[in-house]
Amino acid sequence: MKVPTLTHKFVDLIPDELESNVLYVSLEFATVTHCCCCGCGREVVTPLSPTDWQMTFDGESVSLQPSIGNWSFPCRSHYWVKEGEIHWAENWSDEKIKSCREIDKAQKDNFFGSEVERQTASEELVAPEDSKNCWWSIKRLIGW
Repeated sequence: MKVPTLTHKFVDLIPDELESNVLYVSLEFATVTHCCCCGCGREVVTPLSPTDWQMTFDGESVSLQPSIGNWSFPCRSHYWVKEGEIHWAENWSDEKIKSCREIDKAQKDNFFGSEVERQTASEELVAPEDSKNCWWSIKRLIGW
């Protein structure tokens, strides 16, 4: 049975058991989770970030943008959440899904840097071998 509307609950942690028709919003973990609106019961996780989903809360209801396309689920449901209401969208072809995933990856790489750039940056953050000297340098810098 398709879900016509969703209520919302602001939570610290997403519960193990999700209620149908509820959007669980964790601001701390920048995530919104709910059961698929087609009624299949699968858990849908929408991370909130500049390159993923954005959430709007108007004081009464929640909206998510862009649409939610559950392309890896057997149901392949596709819908918008606008002011707590579900607006069903068209099914996408495999070619359109692939194209949009490539665009999403390019946008993430543009925003965060490519995977190679991220790996190089994380390697530069590794502590030096002589971390004791590093600690004393830090104390010296802050005027201990």
